[in-house]
Amino acid sequence: MPKTSAGILLYRFRENQLEVFLVHPGGPFWARKDAGAWSIPKGEFQPGEDPLDAARREFREETGQEIEGQYLPLTPLKQSGSKIIYAWAVEGNCDEQNIHSNTFLLEWPPGSGKGQDFPEIDRAGWFKIESAQQKILKGQLGLLEELSTKIFR
Repeated sequence: MPKTSAGILLYRFRENQLEVFLVHPGGPFWARKDAGAWSIPKGEFQPGEDPLDAARREFREETGQEIEGQYLPLTPLKQSGSKIIYAWAVEGNCDEQNIHSNTFLLEWPPGSGKGQDFPEIDRAGWFKIESAQQKILKGQLGLLEELSTKIFR
């Protein structure tokens, strides 16, 4: 059974331009990565759990903010490694300067036997769609393309 994730692709219009909200993963592996490292706020969910409920929970856990609105389902994307991402687009706003992410424990430095807490998300930002296409993980690019198609048809 493939792993499944659910997430929210938050979008808004500023000066008549589409912008999307992306998050940057925390931890030492991602610290110096930018292009191709950003993601929609998302996380795994269990069989039997409602994917939209999971997406809303993950947004809250990764940003500390709630999002309400009309959720537009996007086509699930199969990632390398067989993970499937379910996503919903919703128009809204959140404060990228005021995110509060949950944390994860990692042995750091490797082999040290010492655990260190890192934020799951270390920063967030609003990006015009052209910039977002450069920032987002390659496997999530289809979400941006589908959003643009649905918004501008």
